Amino acid sequence: MSDTPMGSDERPVEVVELRVHGVSGTAAEQVLDRPNVTQVAGDRSGGFYRPREGYPDTTGSGSVLMEAYLWRDLPSGKAVRTLSLVFLLPFMLGNMAIWMHPPCTGLPAATVKALCRLLALTLTAVYVIAVAGVTLDLIAWKCMGSPRCLTGRSWLSWLGERPAGLRLAVLALVPVAAVALVWRLSSRPGWTYSTFRGPATVSSEHRLTAVGQWDAAPLVSRLRAIHVAAAFATLDAVLLAARSAGGRASVVTTVLLALTAAVLATCVVLVCAHPLLDRATPAPGVERNLRRLRTVACLLTVAVVVVVAAEPAPWAARTGLPRYGEIVTLLFATQTGLLVVLGAAVLWARAQLPGGARLRALGAPVIDAVAAGLGVAYSAELVYRVADLLDRSAPTAERLATSPPLAYKWAIFGFFLAVTVASVTGVVMALSSRPARRRAAAGIVARDHPDAPAEAAERLGEVEKVIARARFTERVTPLVLTYAALAGLGLATSTLGLARWYPGDVIDRWTPIPADLVNFGIGLGSYVIAAAILGLVLGGLFAYRTPEFRRYVGVLWDLGTFWPRAAHPFAPPCYAERAVPELSRRISYLTGQGRTVLLAGHSHGSVLLAATVLQLPPEVCARVALLTSGSPLSRLYAHWFPAYVHPEVLQEIGRRVGWRWINLWRDTDSIGGWVFSPHRPGETPAVGGPAGSVDRRLRDPMDVVAPPSDTVPPPIVRHLPGASDPRHNAAVRELADRLRDAAPGPPTR
Repeated sequence: MSDTPMGSDERPVEVVELRVHGVSGTAAEQVLDRPNVTQVAGDRSGGFYRPREGYPDTTGSGSVLMEAYLWRDLPSGKAVRTLSLVFLLPFMLGNMAIWMHPPCTGLPAATVKALCRLLALTLTAVYVIAVAGVTLDLIAWKCMGSPRCLTGRSWLSWLGERPAGLRLAVLALVPVAAVALVWRLSSRPGWTYSTFRGPATVSSEHRLTAVGQWDAAPLVSRLRAIHVAAAFATLDAVLLAARSAGGRASVVTTVLLALTAAVLATCVVLVCAHPLLDRATPAPGVERNLRRLRTVACLLTVAVVVVVAAEPAPWAARTGLPRYGEIVTLLFATQTGLLVVLGAAVLWARAQLPGGARLRALGAPVIDAVAAGLGVAYSAELVYRVADLLDRSAPTAERLATSPPLAYKWAIFGFFLAVTVASVTGVVMALSSRPARRRAAAGIVARDHPDAPAEAAERLGEVEKVIARARFTERVTPLVLTYAALAGLGLATSTLGLARWYPGDVIDRWTPIPADLVNFGIGLGSYVIAAAILGLVLGGLFAYRTPEFRRYVGVLWDLGTFWPRAAHPFAPPCYAERAVPELSRRISYLTGQGRTVLLAGHSHGSVLLAATVLQLPPEVCARVALLTSGSPLSRLYAHWFPAYVHPEVLQEIGRRVGWRWINLWRDTDSIGGWVFSPHRPGETPAVGGPAGSVDRRLRDPMDVVAPPSDTVPPPIVRHLPGASDPRHNAAVRELADRLRDAAPGPPTR
């Protein structure tokens, strides 16, 4: 297709149907439903494609020019990046939580944001503490101090006869390298996104506009400097606490310990200083001072390692690294306290919401609890797997003496308990709600297919099951709340490790559950964590070879990385920072050629287009229409991100496109749904005005018996794209006609 401008007075206005796929979309040939396509803009990660010229069927319904935007590789990219996302999952969830705050302003909003950023900071500390637990506690202190552990391990024995300080100093290089790794990973991806940021053209006051338009690079750079400083200071605290145990702290150690505490306190204060961090424009003074803080933390780590290696005073005689267990427990207790305060702050802020208490505004504490629980589970599994590897041949008594801190054992038990109870709760909810869901589904099927023949009974039952399963989505929120509450409780129980209480002994004393069963659960929980991590890794590896893997694994990354990094700088980069400005630029270019643009977004593609429409200038919006299908805007985003997706935002999107908006939805879809009104054909919309005409419910399947031209009934589409559906094509033709009738002259380029 040529991009030559066309005069609107010579022939009807050309309409370009720009299709944007959903999460884990397929190739351009599938999106356009054409076998021969060519790329006309963008690159391999995110590009625009059209049917190749010279082949038949290069236009779509209503003689529209077809174009597709493929963004599937932006959030995932290469397999190496996907694997990195597996291990950055707690950071991604912690970053996503800050965008789930209630729609409040002033002190409540500032408090929730501060608590989310403090919890993100503790996730960085958990990461460092876990690596330090493996290298410093298990290897440098316990294994290298045990002749039995060094037997047959030449890669450790060369350092085994050295003083404890030297062993700790050498092995401290591993946590330093781990911090440097996430530092590098968090800074490199941003380079590919900065090119696509366009000029500020936003006239909307709604917060969703920030996605893709707001330049997050300064904030990410500032947060990165703070988190790197906090990471090195956490490592320093572990080393200095061990060095000062037993009253053996020298003046130099005491001074370094005070400086470390000062760096950590400064980091805590800075992540709560929102006006300082959230400045959209570069602030050379702020960046310079934050770089100085990071440099001070790095130099402080060098000094601590030197002092630990060179100071001749004897170390405290302990079975484990002195005070390491107390630090782990204190960190978990801090996370628990922050989660409790965050929950209270959200409940306080939620009082501003109309309609009383609602589950839809609890996303911040819920997802932060899941992130903290997952981070602790990762850490506990890493420490226990390494401990098991090192002590596999040791006697039972010696293994108990050299096992990791009890806080990790309680953490694994808490994870196992949360997963078990949540799974049982999910099964109970599914079974108890099944009759009501099946009755509702039966009523829908009866209205859709009132004249179905008797031989279609089996097919009708299948459709009822699909609809009933799709309606379970509304019950996921209480299930996630249950898991989050249990994950937070698991963090709280880790403080019992300070009293040297074992989970089996405590539960055996106060409940009829025997200690052996508890210990079996802890061991099983460890394997469950390992299996979950292995499953994510395999999913990342096969995501680029098997579409099924990509559909189920990629959806998590696509949803989590839609939001900019505003809480945790080590989270995966936000692909919307490129996709939304790139879409905005392409739409502006097409309308500048005298054409009109029909934006067709499926699933998460409708969210990208919603953010894009809010950024288009008015003269471009006058030449744009919107077709969404399988859209999660109201069903998911309005519940989990109420400050960014709410009725006022959706109303503005409709006004911007002149209410040239059609949303197609199905009862069989478990993700997408209606935007304004769930009415059926012939029913009165639940909202008045032009918004009531946006939603159009599609019967799925179209029939339950095979048509005369086929041998099988029409398929159940569910959440799959329906671009080949005649009703979808009719909506395209309708919007194309409305664009041709209402389009003004070409906007000034």
